[in-house]
Amino acid sequence: MQAPLLPSRARAASRTSIPSLPRLPVPDLHKTLQKYLQSLEPFLQEDEARGGTDFNTAYAARQQLANDFENGIGRLCQERLLELDRISPNNWLNDNIWLKKAYHEWRAPLIVNSNWWLALGDDQVIPPSVRHVSSPLRGYTPWQIRRAAWLVHRIVDFKAQLERQEVYPDTTRTGLWFRHAALQVFNACRVPQRDCDRFSSIPTLADADARKVLLMLNDWMYAVEVMASDRSPLPAALIEDRLRAAVADAEARRRKGERAVPVSVLTTNDRDRWADNLAHLLSLSPTNQRTFRIITQTVFALSLDDYTYNLPASHTTPDPDLAAHLHNVRSGHGARPGHNRWYDKAFTLIVEANTRAGVLGEHSPVDALVPSVIADYAIVQGVDEDVFPHRLGSERCESGLGGEKGEDAMRIADGWERLDWVVDSRLEAECEEAAKRAKAIVDDSDNDELVFDAYGVDWIKNEARLSPDAYIQMALQLAWYRTRGEFTATYETALTRLFKHGRTETIRALSADSRAWVLAMADPSTSNDTRLALLKRALQTHTQLTREAATGRGIDRHLLGLRLMLRADAGERHALFEDELFARSQEWKLSTSGLSAGYQFRGTGFGASYEDGYGINYMPAPDNLRFGIESKHSCPKTSTQLFMAAVVSALEDMQVLCKPTLHAHL
Repeated sequence: MQAPLLPSRARAASRTSIPSLPRLPVPDLHKTLQKYLQSLEPFLQEDEARGGTDFNTAYAARQQLANDFENGIGRLCQERLLELDRISPNNWLNDNIWLKKAYHEWRAPLIVNSNWWLALGDDQVIPPSVRHVSSPLRGYTPWQIRRAAWLVHRIVDFKAQLERQEVYPDTTRTGLWFRHAALQVFNACRVPQRDCDRFSSIPTLADADARKVLLMLNDWMYAVEVMASDRSPLPAALIEDRLRAAVADAEARRRKGERAVPVSVLTTNDRDRWADNLAHLLSLSPTNQRTFRIITQTVFALSLDDYTYNLPASHTTPDPDLAAHLHNVRSGHGARPGHNRWYDKAFTLIVEANTRAGVLGEHSPVDALVPSVIADYAIVQGVDEDVFPHRLGSERCESGLGGEKGEDAMRIADGWERLDWVVDSRLEAECEEAAKRAKAIVDDSDNDELVFDAYGVDWIKNEARLSPDAYIQMALQLAWYRTRGEFTATYETALTRLFKHGRTETIRALSADSRAWVLAMADPSTSNDTRLALLKRALQTHTQLTREAATGRGIDRHLLGLRLMLRADAGERHALFEDELFARSQEWKLSTSGLSAGYQFRGTGFGASYEDGYGINYMPAPDNLRFGIESKHSCPKTSTQLFMAAVVSALEDMQVLCKPTLHAHL
């Protein structure tokens, strides 16, 4: 998604004809139930094939449940949902349900489980001798700080242009949706509370803290002003000076033997424990209350890592540099993960000593496509050396931040301050325990990036003449079956950006038609003509499901809303929602989401929803397909490397299948 620019004259002239986005509809009850029954077909077919209840009997039982619900209490639930929509400012789902049920009531740690990660491409301006080093770098480096300053400047510039409506103006429906969504990324922070989290309060335009970034340096925290009072970005050179000054301060503290208490690692705890720790932290001192308030109101976070992370020699991966890059963005250094990050911030820019950069995101404010557009804007233009007072050349290891030079940097630059904490022995012990738990989570995360470059979207669209997204989803279905010998509920994200404040809907990628095609691929007696016909039918079904989900006619959000309209305190319940198949059809052991082509990105990822499943974020580009895949080492049923190989095999077989002249070679 590229930022549409609009000349100022056109923006002014168009103010009289501002479009609007419709409200997300409450789907028709009968249609939702019929689509739900249809989505159960592959599960019932599998049950019958494996010796369970015959399909017709099992289907009839579910049909009876649906009919009973529709003609009974389901009508009342639908009426309540419609009334909820009438009194909601934007829509029934996002104003009342989705944020709590999908994110803020979830008690699991955010690290790996909920946060998404994105590895940014290299800056071609930076000398190769800086980016690719023979031995691991230790300490902060000039090019690291310069790239960080440049990226911060670009991100703040994007925010300013959004606010001035110079990009994504509200004169288009795309602009209306994106502008609202993108602004949720900035000055946002999740705040832990027992049972259900919340967002931090929105800072006022006059709040100076809203013009700062949270800077994290070896677990120390600083606030650095990066915006002027009119909310325009400060010059990149000035931002660089301020970052250098803060880094020099952190280095001076380290040389004196000071050690930061890693309070930020508490954000990796389960949410209730983090809520308890935060309450205790804030009770200790007004200093802590001020520090926490500044953290939540900063525009975003910047983590500078004083190292270049390399994977252990025992780690198997096709691209060690890329895998190490992704791992560091996801969770920090493998020996001490969870440090130097504030996992509750919506957007954290991360830059390593060798200038590898990435973004870590808290998922609840917005879905990953939106911050990826912001990141794309930040890196599409490399560092402009002309805006800095001196060129760095090939400076690599000498940071120039120690001794007198460091003191000079601190004296010259203002606009930054320490954010310190007052802690006690209880919190120090909690930090140690949180770090151990974070390491256990990260050590169990089997995360890598598959770069499939035999073909990409261009071949799928122009040669095979098929839908690229549906094609990729079928490859994932085939890969799963080949590695597991069974089928599973599959979640694919559909954005409901046609609607005001729309978020997402589920595409149920496992269908009776996708199952039939996968089984045909596994049956050597099935001809390739039949396989191809079944593939095309499965793709058509998937495309239809995608269209329905994107246009407010999906089923999963509606079913959630209906279930929540039951008043348990009044004894209301229904067997439809207590049926084991209702739950099984939502056990998303394949949790998938497509991003953009990702020209500026090296890789991406998010965690698996189930211990025996996969989290898969893919980026389909014209000449390649990339898959960020995460699973758990502790599960004997999963292996990211094995699944990557299965995806490659599936994509290769599908290409052959779609080339009639090569059918005989499959």
